[in-house]
Amino acid sequence: MTLSGRVAFVTGASQGIGRACALTLAHAGAAVALSARNQDKLNAVAKEIAAAAGVALCCPLDVGEEEQIKSAIKTALSHFGKIDILVNNAGITHDQLLMRMKRTDWDSVLNTNLTSAYLCTQQVVGSMLKQRWGRIINITSVFGQMGQAGQANYAAAKAGLIGLTMAIAREVASRHITCNAVAPGFIDTAMTSVLSDEFRQNALKVIPLGRIGTPEDVAQAVCFLASEEASYITGHVLNVNGGMLMG
Repeated sequence: MTLSGRVAFVTGASQGIGRACALTLAHAGAAVALSARNQDKLNAVAKEIAAAAGVALCCPLDVGEEEQIKSAIKTALSHFGKIDILVNNAGITHDQLLMRMKRTDWDSVLNTNLTSAYLCTQQVVGSMLKQRWGRIINITSVFGQMGQAGQANYAAAKAGLIGLTMAIAREVASRHITCNAVAPGFIDTAMTSVLSDEFRQNALKVIPLGRIGTPEDVAQAVCFLASEEASYITGHVLNVNGGMLMG
């Protein structure tokens, strides 16, 4: 798979799955616009890409702020002239049982994990429509498919991403733009590193492949969906969960 000549915009690119996606897309030949809140971490990812003879641009932003999204994407479009691939990866958690969950925790998770994907897609789709080619890839979650106690906000946002993916796929298919989702299972990231050993061991019991996934496992799936080889796939949810959820 080659993405030579393509430009990708990745949210949440400073660490974890987003960082892995940025590095993998760059390795495949794409120029990458890196976005996240932490400028220093973005700079580190950009240096990694440059060291491997890739091209990267740092576009720091908080995806919870609409004007920052508009400004960052405008900067990327001005710099590269287009955006071919959008990876909506940015996400947060504020876990709590539903009866104790504060409205602010609900709103912040929905805003960051779901609304930002709508806003980012809205800003880049014009470039894709003009050139009649594009790849929109939303990072959802196995918990958006099966639910999770204590994560009503997170599960709702990730389930919403699946619906958003299918709606967008139908809207833009006639212009040779695909929109797909990748649904990771239990992945070894900073978000999951805070979980107890007991939780991790219990998680392993329900993963048939018997291991926790890596950010690179997810990134390879994203890279495939961004490629020409996936040109006849749209509106699809690609599970990357070690068999944790099947069907």
